Amino acid sequence: MINQRLARLGLVLPQAAAPSFKYTPVTLHRGVAYVAGQLPKVDGEVRVFGKVGADVDLETARSQAQVCVLQGLACLRDAIGTLDQVEQVLRVNGYVASASGFNDQPKVLDAASELLLQIFEERGRHARSAVGVAELPRNAAVEIEFTFAYRE
Repeated sequence: MINQRLARLGLVLPQAAAPSFKYTPVTLHRGVAYVAGQLPKVDGEVRVFGKVGADVDLETARSQAQVCVLQGLACLRDAIGTLDQVEQVLRVNGYVASASGFNDQPKVLDAASELLLQIFEERGRHARSAVGVAELPRNAAVEIEFTFAYRE
């Protein structure tokens, strides 16, 4: 069902990125999946670098947030077997590398929220934080972590 919706939306989940450091991409506990912060990797590499509002424009940052969603869903799929097991997107925490004076972090994260709603429909509604930060790993513009409820 979710695979069909992804196909209708013209989306393909990437290969789940392997962690570069000492953490697990997804922790499962009592029907809750905690997906570690995802960088916007394409073919395993961050392709857009810098601070939003200086090096990266708003629309590019929004597209990077959507890449983070697809990467997070790929990790989740690997952990639980199928995205059809997702009962609810519970929370999205987004971090935006922000130039001084940039305060449209919610607009960047809206792209991720909108995509989750397209994919999961009502089950995609979630709580969210959108935080501006000075730096992100690999000089990425956006990083997003997720919390999902799933059927065990």
